[in-house]
Amino acid sequence: MAFTLRKVAITGVTGTLAASIAAYYMLKEEGDSRWAIVKAQESVPRKVKRTLPTRDDQIRSLQTDSFDIVIVGGGATGAGCALDAVTRGLKTALIEADDFASGTSSRSTKLIHGGVRYLQKAIMQFDIEQYRMVKEALHERANMLNSAPHLAHPLPIMLPVYQWWQVPYYWFGIKMYDLVAGSKTVKSSYLLSKKSALELFPMLRGDKLVGAIVYYDGQQDDARMNLAIALTATRHGATVANHVTVTGLSKSANETGKQVLSRVHVRDELTGKQWSIPTKCVINATGPFTDSIRKMDDPTVKEICSPSSGVHIVLPGYYSPEQMGLLDPSTSDGRVIFFLPWQRQTIAGTTDLPCKVTHNPKPTEDEITFILSEVKNYLNPDVEVRRGDVMSAWSGIRPLVSDPNKGDTQSLARNHIVHVSESNLVTIAGGKWTTYRSMAEETIDAAVKGFGILLPSKLSEVYFSL
Repeated sequence: MAFTLRKVAITGVTGTLAASIAAYYMLKEEGDSRWAIVKAQESVPRKVKRTLPTRDDQIRSLQTDSFDIVIVGGGATGAGCALDAVTRGLKTALIEADDFASGTSSRSTKLIHGGVRYLQKAIMQFDIEQYRMVKEALHERANMLNSAPHLAHPLPIMLPVYQWWQVPYYWFGIKMYDLVAGSKTVKSSYLLSKKSALELFPMLRGDKLVGAIVYYDGQQDDARMNLAIALTATRHGATVANHVTVTGLSKSANETGKQVLSRVHVRDELTGKQWSIPTKCVINATGPFTDSIRKMDDPTVKEICSPSSGVHIVLPGYYSPEQMGLLDPSTSDGRVIFFLPWQRQTIAGTTDLPCKVTHNPKPTEDEITFILSEVKNYLNPDVEVRRGDVMSAWSGIRPLVSDPNKGDTQSLARNHIVHVSESNLVTIAGGKWTTYRSMAEETIDAAVKGFGILLPSKLSEVYFSL
């Protein structure tokens, strides 16, 4: 892998000079018209396994059946685990305390992406872990675009360039992004002249602008995607119910005398009824609430979640190019900020500040003001950016986690972590929306390993039409 990474880096460096020369002449050409409206792919026919049961049917199943796996948390990761488990032939239950995608999974930037900045660090620092993260995410990006074309589509994103020396720098990075994606590339990136960039987005700050680079990622309706995954799991036989809260976990001795989790105690928030669910395995996929479930298993366990607030605001549609996103690669706090078209409006964000875990986080005025100031930096000085233009705002909690599998629990994991406790509680935390499927696969692999669960089959990679 190290050889592959170095090969990619050497190849890119060798071509940088040629890219610089090509970029200069391409940006001088004022007739660049390589702009096309991106449409979603045609829908793939769905093979329905069964009609959807009612919630009452699902509650009865939870009250009367025993399960191989009970998954706690109805976000993207939990729903993905349910789909992976049930399609392997496991008796699967998924419970969510609120509604599906009511938390972090519906409060994202709506992007399906590999992470351009992660790739930059991978190449500059010869970091194999970062490289693997990007490659995995780009692979999963293609899976999501293929499996749910009615909910996800390719999105071109413009990166304005204001200094000539930045042209080969960014061009090299974006082309490496295409190269790592390989056959999973959505569309090839390309250069835009200053004239073409301003034609696409006249409100863009034009002084010192030398051109722009356009690359492709994906955009999704995150809440509907989450729900589609949960419904697909249900159609394949999983028992799925929302507004069911976990009130406790209980253990019993297994064949070797070891105390392992055997029941999940729950309460139906709509009726107030309480009962316990027999299970061979419990999966904790509760995102920011990871530690609360872990403490039900072991009250002495150290917390691993470091919650971070990510705020987005919605502005009128003229704040972004039509059917094209805009990326500011270097904000005043060292992050990136996106301006993305969304349902005829514009999403701008995000922030990254430590926060407390709450069920309904709210954006602060300081966070909204910060995003507006970054928006102003990228627009023509004649454009007045007003607080009154903010149509709505939301805050999502990123469940950044330290890895309990390692001795150093102070440093945060770059990617997701899967941890199995002494009593067989499987915790999946961290990660990105884009990689929910591969995270789910890894989690179910860990769940069945040594739990005495016999697998009829294993689906190493699931391509469903959601």
